[in-house]
Amino acid sequence: MMYKKIVNDFTNICRKILGENLTGVYLHGSAAMGCFHPKLSDVDFIVVVEKSIPDGVKLDFMRELIVLNAQAPAKGIEMSIVRRKFCAPFVYPTPFELHFSAMHLNWFRENPGNYVEKMTGTDKDLAAHFTILKKCGIVLFGEGIDKVFGEIPPEDYTDSICCDIENALGEVSENPMYMTLNLCRVLAWLREGLILSKREGGEWGIEKLPEEFRGLVIHALHCYEEGQEMKTEPESGRKFAEYMLKEIRERGGALR
Repeated sequence: MMYKKIVNDFTNICRKILGENLTGVYLHGSAAMGCFHPKLSDVDFIVVVEKSIPDGVKLDFMRELIVLNAQAPAKGIEMSIVRRKFCAPFVYPTPFELHFSAMHLNWFRENPGNYVEKMTGTDKDLAAHFTILKKCGIVLFGEGIDKVFGEIPPEDYTDSICCDIENALGEVSENPMYMTLNLCRVLAWLREGLILSKREGGEWGIEKLPEEFRGLVIHALHCYEEGQEMKTEPESGRKFAEYMLKEIRERGGALR
């Protein structure tokens, strides 16, 4: 596991800074699903605490986290801290205490006090993250997943993953690999109730989608596995996205 040191060091930071307030630390995402790629994947964590975290503690936590993030694979660390009472019974959209991903790095560096004050709220993505945790997450510290996380209603998971692809018509030309594979795994869920990684979504698409789209999905999957940038004709990506969004809507995916 090339990211083992990051996982261990992150867990130690949580234990040191959060202390007795810490319920557990959990690994999810591609690292837990067996399809981690050092060029394309971030390392995804959920941290659960018993009670709210003071801003001073958040500052201490973030200062250590960004040092660790500099040692992480290319896309860095993504993590959310949530209170246990919102995990079971599950609350949607899910409130969080603190969130971080590489896209927020400059905000914290430029104004750490503002960051820890404002980086709170609710996040629909957590329904998808918790669902992956329930399926294949890894306990790094603390209580078991089934003891901490309640059932995520299917309609909440559907809404969560559909929010991620509702702008697919525009984004498929900007990030064709990600959007192609993500559309596949959303449709696989709505058609067959399958909870898939991006790689598994691509494999499902190659088998289940019309012949005219298989070449595009094969190309996306190859680029994902090789860590390459995907280049394709904008019109082919748009045609694929239009077909997939139509299929998703017809199967109950609520899209704007």
